[in-house]
Amino acid sequence: MRITGLFSGSSGNCVLFENDGVKLLIDAGMSAKAIFGALDEVEVSPSEIDGILITHEHDDHTKGVGILSRKLDIPVYANEKTMHASLSKLGKMKEENMIIFDTNSPFEIKGVEIMPFSVNHDAKDPVGYSFYDGKDKISLATDTGIITSDILANLRGSKCAFVESNHDIQMLKNGPYPMHLKKRILGNEGHLSNDSAGKLCEELIQSGTENIILGHLSRHNNTPLVALNTVVGYLEKAGIRRGKDYVLNIALHDRVSESMDTKKIL
Repeated sequence: MRITGLFSGSSGNCVLFENDGVKLLIDAGMSAKAIFGALDEVEVSPSEIDGILITHEHDDHTKGVGILSRKLDIPVYANEKTMHASLSKLGKMKEENMIIFDTNSPFEIKGVEIMPFSVNHDAKDPVGYSFYDGKDKISLATDTGIITSDILANLRGSKCAFVESNHDIQMLKNGPYPMHLKKRILGNEGHLSNDSAGKLCEELIQSGTENIILGHLSRHNNTPLVALNTVVGYLEKAGIRRGKDYVLNIALHDRVSESMDTKKIL
């Protein structure tokens, strides 16, 4: 299994999941043209995409979903509340291409078991996803203000994890955002800070995670270097060494990022 950040950030999100015989997009918050260009960079034809999984209804995750479904005639998967909240943004779609799943109940696409699990965000019923191929597990959890015990339980044991590292707390507090937006981001239904991402990564590495991608970095309240240094520094204090105990990459907001897969590379 492999996961690749095509775009990741407040301006738009789209992640590619691949396994033998199946290719899925997690969210499509950019234009179809931009997503097709990103797929071309990773040598994946749009015609190979089997479906789109939606995490939640916000525009930076759904902007291109409807047009991609129509152009490629592919299904869109979401829980009932998210699908209902997204309808006005998706446009007219084939009924058979609107597939509803139950949060916290697994379903299967072409031999891959997918578990949608609840995360804490100010959306109707936001989820992260875990993917199982019968041997290994890849998980994704972004857009969550806190890591609950249930979220951690779903992420534990993942060989690869794509997790949020949205903001540096001091950059956010001292930055240009209005106070109500700062409070939203810092709240339990907002976004995960670099410090919280470091704590999460420690938990994951101790449970067997080897490959980590930090995603959904803020344009204004974070930088890739700040996120990287904060998380690596936190892990070093815990005696966990980058390149020996884990591999860490950053998903960028405006371009394709390095893929990670479940092959052992340490």
